[in-house]
Amino acid sequence: MILVLTGPTGSGKSDLALSLAKRLNAAIINADAFQVYQELGIATAKPTAKMMASAPHYLYDFVPLTSSYNVAEYQADMRSVLHFCLGKNQPVIIAGGTGLYIKAALYDYEFANQAAVDMSSFQAMNDEELYAALLRFDPISAESIHPHNRVRVLRAIEIFLATGERKSDREAKQEHQPLYPVRFFALNQDREGLYEKVERRVDLMFDSGLLEETVPLIRKYGRDAAAFKAIGVKELFPYLDGQASLEETKDLIKKNTRNYIKRQLTWFRHQFDATWIENEEDLLAHLSV
Repeated sequence: MILVLTGPTGSGKSDLALSLAKRLNAAIINADAFQVYQELGIATAKPTAKMMASAPHYLYDFVPLTSSYNVAEYQADMRSVLHFCLGKNQPVIIAGGTGLYIKAALYDYEFANQAAVDMSSFQAMNDEELYAALLRFDPISAESIHPHNRVRVLRAIEIFLATGERKSDREAKQEHQPLYPVRFFALNQDREGLYEKVERRVDLMFDSGLLEETVPLIRKYGRDAAAFKAIGVKELFPYLDGQASLEETKDLIKKNTRNYIKRQLTWFRHQFDATWIENEEDLLAHLSV
């Protein structure tokens, strides 16, 4: 049995996944693009060591901060863990909010090798210049990518330069089929209530030591580590440079988190045939049907 438990950030996926894992004797596999990285615990809201010790957890906290990690690597790692767990008839709960990672792992996505492209000139651009370049190369993909999502903007440009084919054209030709029997569930919460919860969580992150955890890592590794693009880290740079107050920094993290939730909800509703649930009892009721 494979269950996907997804939903917007802050909706309670980790706690629900752990409760379900204990009830079903299941393993939990991470599907959050930033929780794969080591050291960043508070900023990425990673399950605590105590939580991970109480049920099998996979694909958390294993990629060094100095490394990058992409969806093709995740696909291979996820399928390896699935093979291991299903081989011993252990139920699996895939928990996280990175929708592309989930689809790439569970559907017949193929990541073909492509020629290396010098992206240095694009990496040097600011967000507005970079997005303008994407609009020239692939205006259709630009409609579905946030202008400040540098990773996805750069990737779409790279695909065009390496293959001569627009990312949107490649995707239009693909009709992906699931490789595994899987049931999708998404946590549904009142959006305004979720915003309030997330704002409280941002304050708690700072109270729990976000700066004490993150600032030494930024000083140690520099600012270009892929993991430092996570919401809750990248917003700290103006504060560290004396260009923003602590309260302005907190407000920016809250704003960016709200915007991310909006994008997640749109993506989930269009990309997943998921059953929207309110709580654990709701999910279990659907399982029994």
